[in-house]
Amino acid sequence: MALAACSAGSASEEAVAKPRVGLFSTLPIYWGEGDIAAVIDGADEKDWVREELEGRFDLVPLDTLEPEALAGLDRVILAQPRALAPSENVSFDQWLVAGGRAVIFADPMLTRHSRYSLGDRRRPQDVVLLSPILAHWGLELRFDEDQPAGERSAEIDGVPVPINLSGHFAVREADAKDRACTVGDAGLLARCAIGDGTAVVLADAALLDWEGPDPAPAERKAALWSLLGPLATGDTPAD
Repeated sequence: MALAACSAGSASEEAVAKPRVGLFSTLPIYWGEGDIAAVIDGADEKDWVREELEGRFDLVPLDTLEPEALAGLDRVILAQPRALAPSENVSFDQWLVAGGRAVIFADPMLTRHSRYSLGDRRRPQDVVLLSPILAHWGLELRFDEDQPAGERSAEIDGVPVPINLSGHFAVREADAKDRACTVGDAGLLARCAIGDGTAVVLADAALLDWEGPDPAPAERKAALWSLLGPLATGDTPAD
């Protein structure tokens, strides 16, 4: 009996030890893209990214970035988010200044397959619309229309990361002294110090894709955690 109680206590402590991480996304990572009834009863297949995240984090789905949604969170993932309302831009920036940590996937030309047609509100955001807050941090997201289509690998911090029709960042003068971004890896990745917080921004979201009956490859999972590591450890990727 005592052993069972001890084991239960250890399991409880392990669950509590998982960092709480907010997920704000138009991609079908948390809820899936199936019929809502299938999602609710568990018949719809869980996305591989959600499985990975829930293995290390207490995942909190977000539908807004207003202060009440961010309260109690110090780590957030934005994965191809919808356009932010002006109040959400202010709220998210202030949350970062106060010490929040974020990893952002901002794709200027989403290549993920969707069962929903263009214009359908259930479809993921095809073109990320984060210009106001990126500009506030001194960043500009650009897109080369002449680049070849198709998934390829790009090294980020020495780790191969799949990309497809990616963007690239350029640094512009920020309008606040407590916000500073550096860009590396051929412009694919921006690292921003924002007050007491940090944001790591990738100009692509193809890494989060994977279709077919087979599990996502180990290399893809490793690439995901090479970017999300700062949320688990509190460190920022090396420049």
